[in-house]
Amino acid sequence: MRSMRRTKSSITRRHALTALAGAIPAFHALTSDAQEGPRSSAKISPGPFQATRESLTTYRVPEWFRDAKFGIWAHWGPQSSVEAGDWYARNMYIQTQAQYKYHLQNYGHPSKFGYKDLIPAWHGEKFDPDYLVGLYKKAGAKYFMSMAVHHDNFDMWNSKHNRWNAANMGIKKDVVGAFRQAAQNHGLRFGVSDHLWISYKWFAVSHLADSDGPLAGIPYDGADPKFADLYHAISDPKLLTAKLDWNDDGIPESWKQHWAVRIRDLVDNYSPDLLYSDGPLPFENYGLETLAHFLNVNWNRNGRKVEGVYTSKHKEDSEAGLCVFDRERGVLEEIWPSPWQTDTCIGDWHYKRDIEYKTPKMVVDMLVDIVSKNGNLMLNFPLPSSGMLDDRELKVLAGITAWMNVNAEGIHATRPWKISGQIAAPSAPGEDASFNESKRKPFTAADVRFTTKGRSLYAFVMDWPGKQAVIAPLATSSKQAPGKIENVELLGYPGKLKWKRDETALKIELPAQKPCDHAIAFKISGTGLA
Repeated sequence: MRSMRRTKSSITRRHALTALAGAIPAFHALTSDAQEGPRSSAKISPGPFQATRESLTTYRVPEWFRDAKFGIWAHWGPQSSVEAGDWYARNMYIQTQAQYKYHLQNYGHPSKFGYKDLIPAWHGEKFDPDYLVGLYKKAGAKYFMSMAVHHDNFDMWNSKHNRWNAANMGIKKDVVGAFRQAAQNHGLRFGVSDHLWISYKWFAVSHLADSDGPLAGIPYDGADPKFADLYHAISDPKLLTAKLDWNDDGIPESWKQHWAVRIRDLVDNYSPDLLYSDGPLPFENYGLETLAHFLNVNWNRNGRKVEGVYTSKHKEDSEAGLCVFDRERGVLEEIWPSPWQTDTCIGDWHYKRDIEYKTPKMVVDMLVDIVSKNGNLMLNFPLPSSGMLDDRELKVLAGITAWMNVNAEGIHATRPWKISGQIAAPSAPGEDASFNESKRKPFTAADVRFTTKGRSLYAFVMDWPGKQAVIAPLATSSKQAPGKIENVELLGYPGKLKWKRDETALKIELPAQKPCDHAIAFKISGTGLA
């Protein structure tokens, strides 16, 4: 494998710089404003929202998002060509990182062969968006999200304001447009993710140099002004690289304005139903203008009805009513008053060979837990360089699909009950922040989660309990369930169940054969329950 990569690298090194240098438009001057592109006009589409927090607090989350519960996401781009994990475009310029060492061994020193030179190696020869989205729909996804632009400053659409884009380089296809068409073909809502705002700081390491070794002090290729429209025009990168703070300190107005222009181009040309921000609503006034524009474009496209969803990782934005709260790799501990979303991945965000993936049970446990707490799960399946899921990813997806074929009724279009469930394996206090998923204990048959739909209450027992399921919150003495239970069904099992309800619990005798792997769902009907 390594010898093959060296061969590919040597070919790429001979041709990449010539090809890319020839593509530089003549108008790219070397001033910072010119490099960062056109300025925002600050004009927004006509509609019900103004670019103020007061106006945007009138936003309400649309019903389609509350009903959807499950979405699938594709992290994919030039960083995927290496298949060595997330943040490759940054970490290849950090001498202490494993990806730097990998790059040095397989491609050469980043002063001679940088991120720009990897882009031509990304071909996506097996990319079939219609097939992929079809698989995701079968797995129960109601919306699909394409990564639109990562921190690497490379647009995955036919961008008007950035020559570094997928229609122009690498795969030479409008990836966002192709995924959007596939989502429409399969009747799924379509989302795009924006990771661009922090790029100015994230990519500053490309302007540095080795601190020791034979090439110490020789600047990486990011310092070459010919490529400042990819790596940014940064006069003092050391000020931005000592620590990557996720705020806009040190980011110039020219970049904030350029970010707004790029994201508006994305919104105007691809009309997403969902716009995801990898962080807060960026850059205050520019962010408010962009959000108001997105919602107004959506309002006009949907017959003067707001169907758009914007996500932010700052709960203050959600608490102000501006958007949906998103937790990265994290799950809330109780029911959130507003619809929210967890975004996570079955492995690393960008494809990494030989990584250990989440099992179908891990995904199902997260999905049910999140839905019981008024949330949605957005699950990333990172695509390899080829653009087609690997065999292990397909196996995980098949496991989710098999479970959803039995239990989707208790997931889609449901709402939370009075309590999220019977929690036998609570997380440690204070673990309701982002990135807590790895600290959560596995669910067992003693864990139960609830959802409701109409007059039905769904109780998910989170593992096969054997001969009897015991659901204590549905005891006759329970404050949460004072109503009358008239019938109990097991989703996926056609027969009648024997059950009894007493002051300690609802107790259900189970068939010999379980209807599915992982969590099982009881549909409970009666009066005064849901």
